[in-house]
Amino acid sequence: MKKYVLILIIPALLISCDKFTTKNRISSNGISNPKPPKSVGPSRILFIGNSQIEYFVSAPTLLQELCNANNKHIDVQQLVTMGVSLDEVYNTNKTEANQIFSNIDKDGNYYDFVVLQEATPIALTDLEKYRLNLKLIVEKIHKNSPDVAIYVYQNMSPLPYTNPEYDHYYKELQKNAVLAVAFIKNAGLLRVGDAVKDAYDGKSGYEYLINNKDNLRYGKNILHFTNDGGFLQAVLLYSTIFDKTPIIPKKLILSTGTGDKDNMRKQEVNKVISNPKALEEIAFNNR
Repeated sequence: MKKYVLILIIPALLISCDKFTTKNRISSNGISNPKPPKSVGPSRILFIGNSQIEYFVSAPTLLQELCNANNKHIDVQQLVTMGVSLDEVYNTNKTEANQIFSNIDKDGNYYDFVVLQEATPIALTDLEKYRLNLKLIVEKIHKNSPDVAIYVYQNMSPLPYTNPEYDHYYKELQKNAVLAVAFIKNAGLLRVGDAVKDAYDGKSGYEYLINNKDNLRYGKNILHFTNDGGFLQAVLLYSTIFDKTPIIPKKLILSTGTGDKDNMRKQEVNKVISNPKALEEIAFNNR
């Protein structure tokens, strides 16, 4: 079930795309949300990163499902390699990456949105490399998408919530994400770390412990999103891009478990997600 190297293009609905109406909102950290370019035909979003995007559950797949259910016509694409930094994602998949960075669209921007997720150790401890890696990818994207709206993924604390150092790591990642995004044209934050912290803190009545187990994330050495966390991340993505909470379909493609033989398949949201309404509210409040 675990995804190692992926170039995935999910076909768009063959209908003209809506005009996005996202405005430049100012978030609590003072960073403006980026403004997407006007698009002719299907809009596109590209995810670049590692297993925080795709592991037990898939952020691109869930976002595509939410868009389809809400009549938002968008191509969702991803360039993901497990366990590596942004520069290594590019170097590992250079042929495919250069191809997608050379594709053109008649409206002048092949991509309308890009999500960039740096490896947690770099985002936490090496601000210079964090900035350089973002610059490397952004310069390549700007060749065919000069006005793209870029979202830098705010990493979550890698420690369990019960660890006394959880808050320290969270604050460092939050600070470094703000400092990294400040020098990128038309860029903002995808506040994953903030949303996860709010969920752990019990905002909107959410309870993360189910049968004394963390219901947001799972892992022995690296914590990855399980269904609740993946749902939170997907709704945050939608809310951030469209500035509204999505209508949630009855079923979404979610994980059947955390074992090697488990996979992702359509499942009823109300049976698999412990408190979807609370997670929707947390996501919207962090857009």
